[in-house]
Amino acid sequence: MAHAITPAQADRASLRNEPVDAAALRQLRVDLAACFRMAARLGLQEGICNHFSAVVPGRPDLFLVNPYGLAFSEITASSLLLCDLHGHVVEGEGQPEATAFYIHAKLHERKPHAKVAFHTHMPYATALAMTEGQPLLWAGQTALRFHGRIAVDEDYNGLALDGGEGERIAASVGEADIVFMKNHGVMVLAATVAEAWDDLYYLERAAQAQVLAMSTGRPLKVVPEEIARHVAAQEAAGRLGSATQHLESVKRILARQEPEFLA
Repeated sequence: MAHAITPAQADRASLRNEPVDAAALRQLRVDLAACFRMAARLGLQEGICNHFSAVVPGRPDLFLVNPYGLAFSEITASSLLLCDLHGHVVEGEGQPEATAFYIHAKLHERKPHAKVAFHTHMPYATALAMTEGQPLLWAGQTALRFHGRIAVDEDYNGLALDGGEGERIAASVGEADIVFMKNHGVMVLAATVAEAWDDLYYLERAAQAQVLAMSTGRPLKVVPEEIARHVAAQEAAGRLGSATQHLESVKRILARQEPEFLA
């Protein structure tokens, strides 16, 4: 069950005086809203319980996050909440879901590389997070893009309803981009919304292929370590450009079929 953060939990800390770049904030809203809508189409969300967030360019003390109570398919650019790292809603109607605030605020605060954080319980990746041992194996080409980029949080402690659990999760990340949260779900971290979306999409595809392969009962043919490292380096070289084009395609599709996401 999700829980809405209460006013008593929100520290009304003063904001920094640097102005927000209105054009950059608008673009961030559009990009993030597009990710929510396409994630809903692909079945990557779970009710109203999952959350995406992104730090505002030039304002590391502010981030966008979805409000508690809206399904991913309902999100629009303007419905996203602008929050500070203390839980204060600076702009928007509603409050962030409590676990969204405690997890995402600490990640953005403690991990400078985590400008964007996508947390889901998407089914195939979550299924692997429920198994013993290393969740993702290097047996498929799609999985190889994540070689050397994964952390595993083994210590599930229940719902993150306080800052301490957020701190613990942030500490478990290290310098990883992908976190399998055992008995829970996954977290994708990135420098840009496009890269976060690209990784979220391909992580679920890699997990789906692995689950299907495992279901045959036959042993997986794991790629040799040297080749796995080589393919991961190849993927990294073109990741930003490919991710940008991927997100642009998502926005074009939505602009034709669900233009209300732009509102």
